[in-house]
Amino acid sequence: MTQNPTIPLPPPAERRRLRESQSLTRAQVATRVGVSRETVRAWETGRTTPRGRKAQAYASLLASAPVSVPAPVAAAVVDEGPADAPVAPLTPTQAFDALYAFCAPALVRQTYLLTGRRELARESVERAFQLAWHRWPEVAVDPDPAGWVRATAYECALSPWHRFRARHRHPEAPPADPADRALLSVLLKLPPPYRRTLLLHDGLGLGLPETAAETEASTRAAAGRLLHARETVATRLPDLTDPGHLAPRLAGLATHARLRAPRPSSVRAGSERRARNWTQAAIAFTVALIGATTFTLHTAPTRYEPPVAPGTTVQGVPPQAAPGPLSRTEQKLRKKLQDTTPSGPERVLPDPR
Repeated sequence: MTQNPTIPLPPPAERRRLRESQSLTRAQVATRVGVSRETVRAWETGRTTPRGRKAQAYASLLASAPVSVPAPVAAAVVDEGPADAPVAPLTPTQAFDALYAFCAPALVRQTYLLTGRRELARESVERAFQLAWHRWPEVAVDPDPAGWVRATAYECALSPWHRFRARHRHPEAPPADPADRALLSVLLKLPPPYRRTLLLHDGLGLGLPETAAETEASTRAAAGRLLHARETVATRLPDLTDPGHLAPRLAGLATHARLRAPRPSSVRAGSERRARNWTQAAIAFTVALIGATTFTLHTAPTRYEPPVAPGTTVQGVPPQAAPGPLSRTEQKLRKKLQDTTPSGPERVLPDPR
């Protein structure tokens, strides 16, 4: 009697990524394997390890993930293989394309749940991956590159500057299904931090500490936001009182939107073009600044010249008479002075007499 070889399990840090690549929640994995949702969370955090038939079912479920996985996952899978198997290192382009194929499709659907706008969801995910390619040396060594891109995409999607765009003033068509339309309406009425917390915890199955860290809030604040969001959803949609029913409804709403992410090659080209434009703009600004400084140095005065004070009226001084014909009295006075006043040096010398 032969035994089926056991499928090796990836490290705990990679199990959640493999689950998300199939757009599965922890509740769905728990239902398929036959365990509780908390058990799946413990497997993904490394607190416990599956054994027996449950381990075999869990490993088979993870093994059905897409082949295109990011570099950390690929390295984890290779480590489980034969020691003498040749390993070809991935180039930065290959690693980025693998991460994009691994995260982008599901991330576009998640971002749509945050904004309710298909085009904005695609733009936010594209912008997040452009930043990831621009900072690829930093993202490549990040312990959770998928989380890095997801947090960046959420920040781009929830930016308050979108309200000033002309496209944002015109709402998009709501989902055709009345149930999906009602759920999306309730989500969009929640404040952005509450909406994001609900999606991360109940939609993606992240733990409360991980949700708090990604939303940059304390664990207590994240718990308060989660409870408030659940109460709001349960008040307006009584069929979603149980949080376990919310995850499949969110997954179905995102799937019905039929969103597609752009190709990774166009994302990389857009990132490089954007970086090139910013570099050219910085060079042009620097040249203009140098030219303005040089012109100022050549035209500025070399010494200080105090400004001339404006003239003021002096009281008690008669105004200067304008030139004109002399009167008879003035003519007699001038003639007398001309006759009596000597000319030459004697004019300024005292008379000794």
